[in-house]
Amino acid sequence: MSPFWLNLQRIEQVLELMSGVYIHIPFCRQACIYCNFHFKNGKHGANEMMDALLMEIDVRFNKKPFQLETLYFGGGTPSFLAPDDIKRLIDKVLEKFDADKPLEITLEANPDDMVLENLQAWKAMGITRFSVGVQSFFDEHLKWMNRAHTSNEAEQALQLASEMGFDLSLDLIFGIPGSSPKMHLANLEKAMTFNVQHLSSYGLTLEDNTPWKKLVSTKAYPTPDDKLAAEEFELTMDFMSKAGWVHYEISNYSKPGKMAIHNTSYWKEKHYIGIGPSAHSYDGNTRSWNIADNNAYVQAIKEGNLPLTVETLGASEKFNEYVMTGLRTMWGIDRSKLNSFGVDTSGVETLIERFEKKNWIEVDGNSIKLTREGKFYADSIASDFFV
Repeated sequence: MSPFWLNLQRIEQVLELMSGVYIHIPFCRQACIYCNFHFKNGKHGANEMMDALLMEIDVRFNKKPFQLETLYFGGGTPSFLAPDDIKRLIDKVLEKFDADKPLEITLEANPDDMVLENLQAWKAMGITRFSVGVQSFFDEHLKWMNRAHTSNEAEQALQLASEMGFDLSLDLIFGIPGSSPKMHLANLEKAMTFNVQHLSSYGLTLEDNTPWKKLVSTKAYPTPDDKLAAEEFELTMDFMSKAGWVHYEISNYSKPGKMAIHNTSYWKEKHYIGIGPSAHSYDGNTRSWNIADNNAYVQAIKEGNLPLTVETLGASEKFNEYVMTGLRTMWGIDRSKLNSFGVDTSGVETLIERFEKKNWIEVDGNSIKLTREGKFYADSIASDFFV
């Protein structure tokens, strides 16, 4: 890996296989206790950031059209920006492509931003889908996590957005200290009362550089409860299966035909470009990511440079990533493909046999997939395959 400032006029990307564009909006109303994504509280510097984002889009895609499948706004909190700013970014991306509009334009949104005026503006500019950060319908959970919205605001936002015809993906967190399987079940049941097509359900984890980590170190807050998280993960799988939803990735469920197109492209190794500070890009052979510093990012763009760290993927990195991402999905990994990376796979068959005996994986022809029990050990299983 090597960090360097790349002159924007010389940048070259392998775009013919490109699928999606991700734009990182590094601003939030306030910091959630568990979050380690790159953002700043408030909108200080938003105008300068907008100029830099627009400039990066211009040079990234200058005279290099490709088939754009998806456009995704993440953060941070994209819905915290003024709708006009989001529209400027959408217009700038779409003017670079001769093809029709992408299949999916997703905006990550917090319920407190999803008021009628904003929803109308977002619909007019072409937003098709929201990833809504509900996290819980219990106010005591939201307060503990330092979320900016209330449960009532979440319910109103989901109802209004549903009535306006948006596709809705809802985020819920399980394993919250002070929660219980009964409360998590109530969250799932409440979610199903809205016209939601997709659910992302994440176990609460203690990450470095978060307010929670600092509070734990002072004994002011509890550490994660792994037993509770396992119980609520199992409950989620049972509930969503009975509802007829597809568990297509460890943390993601959808109604049939409503899988997230953008996120699925990550798991299926499609290429993508990330715009903005901390945003990642992938072209099949390298991964790169912009510097996670708003001021440094803006200054570099102003000077005609793109502050990147680039990692060239060797055979072992490509193999490990294929295994790690593939095993998380319902498609699994292709047994016949494992020998195509040019790495030593002499121990793979022994591992397959061991995990089959434990009932952690199932093999169907060339397909290797996690079993229900294996999903609890996904990271451990993948790491044992690593070369």
